[in-house]
Amino acid sequence: MKKMTHRRSGLLNRTTAAAAALLLGGGGLIAANVYASAGTSKDQGGSTRDAPAQQAGTVSTIACPEVGDRLTEVPDSARAEVDRNLALLDSQVADAYKRMKNSQQAIQNDAGFVNNAILGPLKDKRTATIERIAISIGRSAERPRNLDGLAECNLRDDVAAPAPNEGEGEGDAGNQGQGDGQDQGENQGQGDGQDQGENQGQGDGQGDGDGQGDNGGQPAGPSPEDFVDITTVQPNVSQERNRRNASTGTFTTECGKNENGLFNSDNVIVAPGVSNGAHHMHDYVGNQGNNGFASDEDLGNARTSCANEEDQSSYFWPVLRLQNGQDEADANEPGGGQDGNVGQIQQPATVTLSFEGNPRNKVTAMPRFLRIITGDAKAFTNGDANANASWSCTGFEDRQLKDKYPICPEGSQVVRTFKFQSCWDGENIDSANHRTHVAFAGRGGRCANGFQAIPQMVQRITYDVPPGPGFAVDSFPEQLHKPITDHGDFINVMSDDLMNRAVDCINNGQNCTA
Repeated sequence: MKKMTHRRSGLLNRTTAAAAALLLGGGGLIAANVYASAGTSKDQGGSTRDAPAQQAGTVSTIACPEVGDRLTEVPDSARAEVDRNLALLDSQVADAYKRMKNSQQAIQNDAGFVNNAILGPLKDKRTATIERIAISIGRSAERPRNLDGLAECNLRDDVAAPAPNEGEGEGDAGNQGQGDGQDQGENQGQGDGQDQGENQGQGDGQGDGDGQGDNGGQPAGPSPEDFVDITTVQPNVSQERNRRNASTGTFTTECGKNENGLFNSDNVIVAPGVSNGAHHMHDYVGNQGNNGFASDEDLGNARTSCANEEDQSSYFWPVLRLQNGQDEADANEPGGGQDGNVGQIQQPATVTLSFEGNPRNKVTAMPRFLRIITGDAKAFTNGDANANASWSCTGFEDRQLKDKYPICPEGSQVVRTFKFQSCWDGENIDSANHRTHVAFAGRGGRCANGFQAIPQMVQRITYDVPPGPGFAVDSFPEQLHKPITDHGDFINVMSDDLMNRAVDCINNGQNCTA
């Protein structure tokens, strides 16, 4: 893939009205993303049923139960196979969503099309893949019993949006441009009907026969309702009161703004050994060796963009793009246009990486290679239980948004803030679901029994973007670029000496720089 331009917009003097025109214009945010939702709906009992086409302009997506979150224990001997199959589940959903997006005419003509041609085959694939996960675990541990019923997916409607432009969604609009009715996978594009694993992106070999191509180069979401004027939001941030034994210092590391242009759509935490495991692009600062195949040894031997070379930690998050109809260098690549992530990638104006203390206790050192994910990349379909990334504007950071993008006044920057879990189980650098080895502190900074306070990683990222609702973060295709899906990732690769310096600084109430 060519190196992406990763530019920062210099268009701050544009008016909000002009930016709003992007939202509704021919190449903009919404005109390319809406289509009629049809085929199935969910009755009150939770089952899917055939339904006539809904009113044009209602956006639907595919919602599937999250299998990875149900896996609390995975034997080391099964971890690689389980990770590959979890990544395959993501690819299956992405492929099904893209096929649904490209089958609008067939959906309009046949109320049963979504169930018969998309959701049914998807359930069959997921059933086989989930069975492989259970078998793999069962070879060396108790076979998991909580995976039954996770194969079936359904449609979820988004908010109403403007009706699609005339002629939109035809087969000549997309990057793949296939008019032969074949459903191609996102990476290799093979239509042989095989679930070949390894996240190669093979399709299901089933075509809808309507001659429509892959509109992969056009975004699906967000909607106008995903934006709010930050000046209309009431202050909602409260500060914890420090207790007697509080650790009140901060330790900041300076690692740049990804001036090196390091991007990929991998995620070595949740999909190790898999290419395009995230289905969206990440910005990386710090460790320059992070990709889906990087081992701890690779990370420990890699160069770093941090000013202090003892900090080889990896800090990464989904890129933010302007939805202005302009292609980026990944317009035809997995994780980019092939997964519905289009538009100019914006380089942050600032990136601040700091470690903070605990309002109740002193903190202890993080172990080397500790992995933490904050937020949920699938929160739009999973629900908001793990959604904690927040959005705001400079000058208004006492107002934090979780499920809305902010529209900032002219001269104010968009702000993304990721606060990471700050309680650790004292033993594991990761867990089967990548969550249970760490936790957020409770009221007053209290860590649960058996957990201990560690420095809290806080990533604060600002952007210069034109005023108005013309931007979005990368996401899994079926997550519709919703702000609630924002998330941050961190792998601690500091030297022990540097981590101990950070802990001493925080515990002594100092403000230090690496």
